[in-house]
Amino acid sequence: MPMITPRLLNALGLAGCVGAMAGALFLQHYAGLEPCPLCIFQRIGVIVAGLFFLLGLAHNPGAVGQRVYATLAALGVAGGGITAGRHVWLQHLPPDQVPACGPGLQYMLDVFPMQDVISMVLYGSGECAKVDWTFLGISLPAWSLIVFLGLAGLVILQWAISFRRPAES
Repeated sequence: MPMITPRLLNALGLAGCVGAMAGALFLQHYAGLEPCPLCIFQRIGVIVAGLFFLLGLAHNPGAVGQRVYATLAALGVAGGGITAGRHVWLQHLPPDQVPACGPGLQYMLDVFPMQDVISMVLYGSGECAKVDWTFLGISLPAWSLIVFLGLAGLVILQWAISFRRPAES
């Protein structure tokens, strides 16, 4: 049985992130699904996590470096996962409790300070509560949440392995 190495976990994390982004971009550009603000924030989480999985794969550090890369990837995973969870929650609200549709993300970025934009996006809007696409009866934000949970599992394995290795760097 092959040994689970940090490099393998980083490669799997990177592959998951690349696959998630490829799927999102395919659905946007070929299936015509425009991302809502919450979808865009989930993409940012995937990109951040993917960047640190890539750096961990390329650098292949010792135990301490492995913990650092895993922690940084965890920030992207946590941010994206929380956003995906919020998105799923909005989609399951009764219709009378769905927030009103707000302005587009580009308009918000042009007009409001970043802190206000983040707050408004995380609050969500009616466009984020609409289910535009499902696969196997599961909405796109729910699939995104599943991906983030898988990436979180890889980060947890990274941490666990790093504490079993000697702290050489």
